[in-house]
Amino acid sequence: MLFNSLDFAIFLPIVFVLYWFVFNKSIKLQNFLIVIASYVFYGWWDWRFLLLIFFSSVVDYSVSIALDKEDVPSRRKLLLWISIAVNIGVLGFFKYYNFFLDNFVSGFKLLGVEFNVSTLSIILPVGISFYTFQTLSYTIDVYRKKLASTKDFIAFTAFVSFFPQLVAGPIERATNLLPQFYVKRTFDYSNAVDGFRQILWGLFKKMVIADRCAEYVNVIFSNYEEYNSLTLVLGAMLFAFQIYGDFSGYSDIAIGTSKLFGFSLCKNFAFPYFSRDIAEFWRRWHISLSSWFKDYIYIPLGGSRGGMASKIRNTFIIFLVSGFWHGANWTFIVWGLLNALYFIPMMMLDKNRNNLEVVASGKIFPSLREFVNVIITFCLASLAWVFFRAENIGDAFEYLYLAGTGDWFQLPNLVSEQYTLITLLAIGFLLVVEWRGREGEFALDGIGLKWKQVYVWSFYYLVIFAIILLGVFKQSQFIYFQF
Repeated sequence: MLFNSLDFAIFLPIVFVLYWFVFNKSIKLQNFLIVIASYVFYGWWDWRFLLLIFFSSVVDYSVSIALDKEDVPSRRKLLLWISIAVNIGVLGFFKYYNFFLDNFVSGFKLLGVEFNVSTLSIILPVGISFYTFQTLSYTIDVYRKKLASTKDFIAFTAFVSFFPQLVAGPIERATNLLPQFYVKRTFDYSNAVDGFRQILWGLFKKMVIADRCAEYVNVIFSNYEEYNSLTLVLGAMLFAFQIYGDFSGYSDIAIGTSKLFGFSLCKNFAFPYFSRDIAEFWRRWHISLSSWFKDYIYIPLGGSRGGMASKIRNTFIIFLVSGFWHGANWTFIVWGLLNALYFIPMMMLDKNRNNLEVVASGKIFPSLREFVNVIITFCLASLAWVFFRAENIGDAFEYLYLAGTGDWFQLPNLVSEQYTLITLLAIGFLLVVEWRGREGEFALDGIGLKWKQVYVWSFYYLVIFAIILLGVFKQSQFIYFQF
């Protein structure tokens, strides 16, 4: 079920009314409703894959209880590895089986050895990378004794399958989300209003920014040989806004929807395109995944405790794993490698933590230096996004070659000047609003607090009308569903 669909527009009010007016007498009943609603939400796509979520929930629930009862270190490690093997095994089979098989065959073919093997027609379950990492982190935290195992299977199942963030995050930690299923939730009007505002902005980013940009991006990347340099540059930049509007829009809707039910999810985006360097960008982009890799891979590898060689090694591993997490294609691995190459010189010069505060904090405009650094960082990110979007490595390199060596004096080839102008104006509006709200939890957080009521309502009606008049209403999946 898609957030930007009529199905969800009907589903959400029904669950909301049942949650607060029918099942509100008991926490267990509310949690049970969340499980049922979450399974309906996910099963709307393909009910067969509900068995995977249930299987993952049962395994990690059982392993965590066994971990709490076991004191022998070797046995506790064995239990942990059972959880890791099951979760990564399921993820690896569905997501990477054909990738490894194809590369295995290709590798031996280079040596003159032929294999006749057939790939499998495997359907990738939506959001499998997200809920696998979420339930796996729970088991690891129980193993580390940072968290006691839960005996409440319904609460745990609700935590694993919580429908607002089930298929594209944020990737929640059990230490944050699971305890919220144990306490009585009371309806908070101001929190619900805040949630609706975040949902509204998420829909604007998805339907007006991401889906409008996609109309151009799909055409340009599919026929890049036919376009001049400026058109290819425009295509790369529009994809940067497409993936940001798409993914951060999903996170806004997920976090806003959770607020309607009395839950607080972690922040997943912090205005990454206002970053002054790549290190800051990665502190602000997909925060829940970056922190997951840091806590469960980077720090166990030694983190920043060793010499420079080990720091460089660990950083390369993190970025390469991050790229591979996104998909079974060499394009994602090169994307991760390129970001590592951006990041490592800053780390070697000890400048990777220079920009920890919000850009131009407390000011209306950035300094010239800050502005230039923001533009450079955005261009570097956009260049890397070409590999993320391209069908294969060859297409990515040829795209960049044609963009850099073509005729820079020809204007971009535009299918519709009016459509392009409206899209660019919408992006401009996005940037203005997000710049105005960059110090808040989300773009509309606190906006209009000092305005007259008529101006506040006028602004929100403007956003609503923009979605209705400019939004793309054909149902398009969120990009990160494929991950």
